[in-house]
Amino acid sequence: MASDCLFCGIVAGDVPAQIVDSDEHTVAFMDINPATPGHALVVPRAHSADLVEVSDEDLERTTVAARRLANRIREALAPDGFNILNSCGSVAWQTIFHFHLHVIPRYEDDPLKLPWVPGPGEAGEIAATADRIREARP
Repeated sequence: MASDCLFCGIVAGDVPAQIVDSDEHTVAFMDINPATPGHALVVPRAHSADLVEVSDEDLERTTVAARRLANRIREALAPDGFNILNSCGSVAWQTIFHFHLHVIPRYEDDPLKLPWVPGPGEAGEIAATADRIREARP
């Protein structure tokens, strides 16, 4: 647990939150800045800063908990779909540095839009980038 981490405070019960699901490894709670009605977050109980740092076990447990939460939200609110979102690093919109997944219910008439305009890339550049990724070692 990181003493200055808001989400660690929620996990510990020291910071109030609307908890909607939990198990021995994860906690899910409502986002206080919701993108749509029902928008919630799932966090591992163990602190890790982001997607790069989270353990394989906590990544798996958090993903399974996100699916469980999506099923609960589907039963309660009947959305038309979901986005599962993770931001890793401040340039990618991460503001709380405790790994988490956003479970965002989507509705036909909600105002959310893709953050980029999909369009074809240049095939040679895509292939060169793929080569660089394949050659990299984690």
